[in-house]
Amino acid sequence: MIADLGLSRVHATLTNDITGQLRLIDENSTNGTFVNRQRINGYCLLKANDVIHFARAEFKLHLIQVEKHSVLPFDEMGTMVVSGNGLSEFFAPNEAEFNELIMGRGLSGAAQPIVDARTRKVVAYELLGRANHPSLPKTPIELFRLASVLDREADLSHAFREFGVSKFAQHLRGCKLFINAHPKEMFSEVFLVSLERLHRVMPDLQFVVEIHESAVTNVGQLRTFVKRLAAMNIMFAYDDFGAGQARLLELADVPAHFVKFDMSLIRDLHKAGPRKQRVVKTLVQMVLSSGSVPLAEGIENEEEAKICVAMGVQLIQGYLTGKPIPLENF
Repeated sequence: MIADLGLSRVHATLTNDITGQLRLIDENSTNGTFVNRQRINGYCLLKANDVIHFARAEFKLHLIQVEKHSVLPFDEMGTMVVSGNGLSEFFAPNEAEFNELIMGRGLSGAAQPIVDARTRKVVAYELLGRANHPSLPKTPIELFRLASVLDREADLSHAFREFGVSKFAQHLRGCKLFINAHPKEMFSEVFLVSLERLHRVMPDLQFVVEIHESAVTNVGQLRTFVKRLAAMNIMFAYDDFGAGQARLLELADVPAHFVKFDMSLIRDLHKAGPRKQRVVKTLVQMVLSSGSVPLAEGIENEEEAKICVAMGVQLIQGYLTGKPIPLENF
């Protein structure tokens, strides 16, 4: 809580992003949320020393880094020695259980439909990782937080993807299959080889690789990656589109087959002010002019769907048209 009359009642939200960064979401505030004195529309990912304004209230993000393998107090027997009576927290718990999950125990998944915005016909599904290991968290964000501590985000992402494709593919003939990858594995040769294997084993499935915004830092690297995908007849989508000027350059230089508008831009869009609505409509038109298909995520009611259709959005995804369907219920 911040005591400032310029703030909205629910002004902004800080959450953990799957990349391990902090995600700052402006909740359609009246007087705005600013990062480094630039007003954000939707959300942005924060980094150390960013200056943040919630209306007039100013903050600076301070990051404290702890080296995992240096300046740690070991005694002669190799045991961690910590002053005080509290338990030390230098090592991640549940590493053994995490290894079990990677090997398949407790892996699960869900698939959420993506529909034509006008006809509501299902045209694709997005595969989502889930877990039901008795000793591990259930939600993907918590599991990726554990994976981050172990420096194994790519392993978890790979396990989710391989499990989901193997279990859901037989049910999704004729539909496009949106699959996710963690930014740490996105442009790696290991990831490309795994895609080649999936395409070889299931040549009749049309895969769409979702590229997270934080993974795109080099247009040349992106262009090379996209050529490799094209050689495998695999499509791609820009995910979480709409954070500031994210992907505007890539959108022009390396247009995607699909552009997924982040739910923070779409949530209560019908209630938003004219300024935000103009920004979103302009972004949709830019996506269309680049030859990409605009897809709105997080659609929860008919009002949001209606304004998205009016702006030119062609596909929608969200609770209105279908919640994620667990594997056992598919």
